[in-house]
Amino acid sequence: MKLATFLPRDGTGAPLAGEVLGDEVVAFAEGETVVDRLAAADRTPARGEAFPLADVTLLAPIPRPRAIFGIGLNYRGHAEEQGGALPERPLVFMKLPSSAAPPFGPVRCPPVVRRLDYEGELAVVMGAGGEPAGYAVADDISARDLQKREPQWTRAKGADGFCPYGPWITTADEVEDPEDLGLRTWVNGELRQDARTSDLIFGIREVVAFLSETCTLEPGDLILTGTPSGVGAFADPPSFLASGDVVRIEIERLGAIEHAIV
Repeated sequence: MKLATFLPRDGTGAPLAGEVLGDEVVAFAEGETVVDRLAAADRTPARGEAFPLADVTLLAPIPRPRAIFGIGLNYRGHAEEQGGALPERPLVFMKLPSSAAPPFGPVRCPPVVRRLDYEGELAVVMGAGGEPAGYAVADDISARDLQKREPQWTRAKGADGFCPYGPWITTADEVEDPEDLGLRTWVNGELRQDARTSDLIFGIREVVAFLSETCTLEPGDLILTGTPSGVGAFADPPSFLASGDVVRIEIERLGAIEHAIV
């Protein structure tokens, strides 16, 4: 099941939650949210009004997640391009709920940021009982200049709109092996990242168990599992995002997100 939150037709009115079926999105019962479906592990088909997918505005599937966890330096290729040793345990940081953004942008760069970068990532979405319930495509937008000079990454990683994700949440029963999916990122049509999630250093179960040692993971929480090699900061020469650039991230079986930088 593909779980989406959307604005119908002209983009006005209250957001609805529903199930994406082919080229349509079918609304759930009035008041029912994506988090409700994740918490209940409810896979009952949606039976509400159907809207052409091309006519709706897709929002972040969970507009303001309770928690967004990020895992740094979690692909072997990304660690190697930095010239550092592999981490001994997951490197965890947080992004603010307000960093969640729709899958099709735009992403606004704060004036203080001069070195904006992309990070295509597999997002794990939690369900009941501390178990992964679904997966999505995400961009862990990062301000490299702030990240370099500030030991805490809250401002560098957690700025408003710094976590576009979606385009929907594909439930775990539809993803046979989330640790063997192709992930690709383009900037202005140029392929920058091309990897598989099999290159993860710490797999999904390891990351969930590590976080669960100190945090109760709740339905709707997001975990961004890390980015592969090919980010702008480690290009030769470095290549950062500028106004007008378009970032597209695609993960096999999960769809694609695309956003302009303004």
